[in-house]
Amino acid sequence: MSQQWTVTIFYMLIFFGIIYFLMIRPQQKQQKQRQEMLSNLKVDDRVVLAGGVHGRISKIKDNTMLVRIADKVEVEVDKSGVAYVPGEE
Repeated sequence: MSQQWTVTIFYMLIFFGIIYFLMIRPQQKQQKQRQEMLSNLKVDDRVVLAGGVHGRISKIKDNTMLVRIADKVEVEVDKSGVAYVPGEE
């Protein structure tokens, strides 16, 4: 019975190792890249917001920024609302 538990624990460790390398680690890497992208945003960068709206950053505050989406039209959005920066995917 002791050998059976050892084999079961061994397979569980292998299973959790596979889960870590296939799911958790890539997600952490992607999250780190996204955080780096958000921290490198600067005024006059082109951005695409989560809703698909394209614009340019006109002012950056702590957690929000003003994005110019048309002439004389600016919207204030959270930094987390940026989906990606064109040219940096």
